[in-house]
Amino acid sequence: MNNKQPLVSIIVPVYNAERFIEETIQTVLDQTYANWELILVDDKSTDGSIKLITPYLKKDKRIKLIKSKTNLRAAQTRNKGIDAAKGRFIAFLDADDLWASSKLKKQVAFMLEKDCAFSFTGYEFADSTGKPNGKRVYVPCNITYRQALKNTTISTITVMLDTEKLSKDEIYMPSIKSEDTATWWKILRNIDCAFGLNETLSIYRRNKLTLSSNKLKAVKQTWDLYRVSESIGPIRSCYYFSHYIYKATMRRI
Repeated sequence: MNNKQPLVSIIVPVYNAERFIEETIQTVLDQTYANWELILVDDKSTDGSIKLITPYLKKDKRIKLIKSKTNLRAAQTRNKGIDAAKGRFIAFLDADDLWASSKLKKQVAFMLEKDCAFSFTGYEFADSTGKPNGKRVYVPCNITYRQALKNTTISTITVMLDTEKLSKDEIYMPSIKSEDTATWWKILRNIDCAFGLNETLSIYRRNKLTLSSNKLKAVKQTWDLYRVSESIGPIRSCYYFSHYIYKATMRRI
């Protein structure tokens, strides 16, 4: 391991993820960038997730498990991981998603080159087996707060944040629906922009059985973010919302 490489803390919330968690751990183990810590935060799973995770703790000291005593849900579960993170950089990965093996290496180099606080990358959709379906999301070279309000192109599993430029208080996620998007907006209010690395470095699984209901929830939650989290009036909310709907639709066709 090259100790001159900045440490990357990878935060993974785990809840009843036994179907996918081993693949997700392996996608981190396969990284060509070696200086990372994987912080798995179990949100009181009732399946065999912890049993599957335990052997990895003995095999690789970079892998750590935090167990919640109660079910906290996604935001607070990620926040426990942020609390425990020791790395300069913080990256997020969900327990059913995957990364290209070069993801960390390329994104850390990108962050250092741009000297930026916040970066995100392109990604590709996959079916429930993890097989990419060819639908890729391409990202802009940068995005400001106002641009982000019109375009939720930032996927959580592509985000990397620099704790030398952002405090953990700025990174903590609020306990609301769409907490990740709310966090990106919160950060962007206080920096010039986030930088996009337009390479497909993450794979986002979509379950066909829940896809339609998830879309409807996402639409409602985004509207609520405008009105409640961002305190934006109805007319401006409609303006941003119409752009969001258009761009979200274009990403999926």
